[in-house]
Amino acid sequence: MPPVPCRVKGVFVARNALGVSPAVILSAENEHCLPIYIGLFEAMSIHSALNNEIPPRPLTHDLFVELLKQFDVSLKALVIDALEDGVFYATMVLFKDHHELKIDCRPSDGIAIGIRCQAGIMVEEEVILQSAVEAGDLPELVDIGSYLAG
Repeated sequence: MPPVPCRVKGVFVARNALGVSPAVILSAENEHCLPIYIGLFEAMSIHSALNNEIPPRPLTHDLFVELLKQFDVSLKALVIDALEDGVFYATMVLFKDHHELKIDCRPSDGIAIGIRCQAGIMVEEEVILQSAVEAGDLPELVDIGSYLAG
């Protein structure tokens, strides 16, 4: 079965008894949420990409996108293809000269780059079945922009 197209619902900070954790929330066709807990730098990078913010100097993900452009490589999709022991795995699907290339990556990096390249974000159905939750079952979430400003 082909992977399911998803969209980035937002980047948040989840609050719990132990503190806070940055998370990117994906949503699938059925509106189930797929929370992926990520690092703060990646969360800020995804947030910047979603808001079309251009830093004065290129950040790591901006540099990667520029490298793709300079070498005439296009990012077709990011596929989140596995969940093992609570860790998500992803593959970037690239094209160059009519050849498909696949590169293993962390989902957070792939999402940050994928948004900048306007590439599709896909999730294998098995991963959705293992990790999707109803929106009401998510922990308390605060938009990362509001969290960083406060």
